[in-house]
Amino acid sequence: MKLSVLDQSVVPEGSTPATALHNSLDLARLADRLGYHRYWFAEHHATASFAGPAPEIMAARVAAETHRIRVGSGGVLLPHYSPLKVAEVFRVLGALSPGRIDLGVGRGIGAGSIEAHALAPGTSGGGDDGDFPGKLAELLAFLHGGFPDGHPYGRIQLMPTAGAPEVWLLVASPQSAELAARLGLPVSIAHFGRPEATRSVVEAYRGAFDSHDGSRPRVQIGIGVYCAPTEEEAQRVFASQRLFRLRMGRGLLLPLPSPEAALDGLRGEVEPLADEVAEWPRCVVGDPDHVHKELTSMTDALGIDEFMVLSTIHSPRDRMRSYELLARRFGLTGEGGGDRAA
Repeated sequence: MKLSVLDQSVVPEGSTPATALHNSLDLARLADRLGYHRYWFAEHHATASFAGPAPEIMAARVAAETHRIRVGSGGVLLPHYSPLKVAEVFRVLGALSPGRIDLGVGRGIGAGSIEAHALAPGTSGGGDDGDFPGKLAELLAFLHGGFPDGHPYGRIQLMPTAGAPEVWLLVASPQSAELAARLGLPVSIAHFGRPEATRSVVEAYRGAFDSHDGSRPRVQIGIGVYCAPTEEEAQRVFASQRLFRLRMGRGLLLPLPSPEAALDGLRGEVEPLADEVAEWPRCVVGDPDHVHKELTSMTDALGIDEFMVLSTIHSPRDRMRSYELLARRFGLTGEGGGDRAA
């Protein structure tokens, strides 16, 4: 089983968006040393919570500063963009870092309706023009030369001519999973967003997978992980995410509070995840042994190939420690071997 990193470039309360981006660079370099398989950047627009609207730019910088880890988007929100432009951008990345670039594609908007309209003014304003499957098919055709005879776009010669990325589809529903399956694409399932749907999404994907070209279904699970040397400390750092989710449910997308501010702000509030019903929690919180047990259980039950680990932790040092502890417990082999975790 592979472990990878999903980074939303979260903005810690008391810090700045620019600092959040540099924190992401620090974490990516660490992930490369520790032996993580991929490092993906999310795409969010016009929010005080996340500093990353341009995953392709962050991927270019990280690819230049790392040695072995795959880098890419998790994901590019295709409804906002021209498939040709996305294909060109990621072919450039692939030519500069051969064999290391991933293009995760999503159909969400990652923004409010006004911001989405500003990004794609020719659409209805929700960021989705109603033809995501068509745009996805066009993107794949640009990347792999798959336009039918006579199609006007078939004459377009993309530059550079080499460097096509590995394409993944980000999914959160059985319908999206079936689309990926029909196209023979690997899927990244947003368990941290809809944990109650994960099993049905996995089953729909495997049941519909088209392996006519020899490809096999590949399942990646995006999950929150908050790991610390003790259960008590893990719960302390997780408090930031609890208050963040409480605020988000009230329409407040603010910087991530510190654990101390979160614990104070949660007093007297209803626990934001108290009524959640799912086979596995959206976030695994605990010491390394507990986290290992929970992720292994999920792997055994669903046959997961890879976890895409999301850790929205206020302190950059605590966030790096969480990934270090996880790497050590799962026996990742990298330059540092996780030796700095403490």
